[in-house]
Amino acid sequence: MSSRQRADVAARFRHPRPDAQPGTPPSIEAIRAGFKALMAGMRVPETVRTAATTLGGLPALRVEPAAGGAGTSAAGTILYFHGGGWVCGSPETALSVTGHLVAKTGIAAYSVDYRLAPEHPFPAAIDDTLSAYRELLERGVDPSSIAFAGESAGGGLAVTTCLAARDAGLPLPTALAIFSPGLDATRSGESMRTKEDVDPFFTRESVGRTGAMYLAGADPHQPLLSPALYADLAGFPPMLIQVGTNEILLDDSTRLAARARQAGIDVILDVTADVPHVFQSLVGLLDEADEALERAALFLGQRIGRA
Repeated sequence: MSSRQRADVAARFRHPRPDAQPGTPPSIEAIRAGFKALMAGMRVPETVRTAATTLGGLPALRVEPAAGGAGTSAAGTILYFHGGGWVCGSPETALSVTGHLVAKTGIAAYSVDYRLAPEHPFPAAIDDTLSAYRELLERGVDPSSIAFAGESAGGGLAVTTCLAARDAGLPLPTALAIFSPGLDATRSGESMRTKEDVDPFFTRESVGRTGAMYLAGADPHQPLLSPALYADLAGFPPMLIQVGTNEILLDDSTRLAARARQAGIDVILDVTADVPHVFQSLVGLLDEADEALERAALFLGQRIGRA
């Protein structure tokens, strides 16, 4: 672990403002273009291959180990939900995380291209991710061989998709692995204030602006929008939550972990010091990124393998 690496990352990504004048909020087009450009610079392993497909009536990306790669042909499915604050991102922007999970576990993934706000606000994204999961079940895939995973907004969707699946009477997946999840649309965590000076990506104002696009007037005080505060996690599968200390969403993770423990759910809260939001995507820039993905791969492999 390198303090120099962590300092370089913080300096490189300090509060980007894509295509915006000082004091002027960026347009949704600028936000999407800036996020796509940022994530295009992240490292994707050469030992995976991708193919466009559909799942639940939605575009999706299938990511699997390349022929001849180490750990190929492992049983199971990772259903992956990308990040981007519910307003931007795609399966392609998440490939730095999805690809490394697939490469390290040998387990293929489907990454869902769910609808985005503001064109499609809450609950469109949850409807889409639930449809994708439902189709896997309808294909005969055993839920005990499926794990949900996701980063940022996608980490939040992994949790809320579980809630929606349980409410619909569907069997739940065998595990959740979530990275810097967004779990509180009320933005009431203490870290929203205490971590703003060290978070290189977000401010309370910036997440509030994109969050409002997703809410579109909906009350954030409900389980599908703020599961860290309001979700009943009874019956949930084991969870791995990874988060860094240098992010304003830190308390989203710590509070969900506390709720999981209170509900009697197996939960691993994996907190890495002095790293930012979704640091797992920074393979090649942070030693901690590769180490965290190794731990996530071990968790997924154990849970899916046990099933």
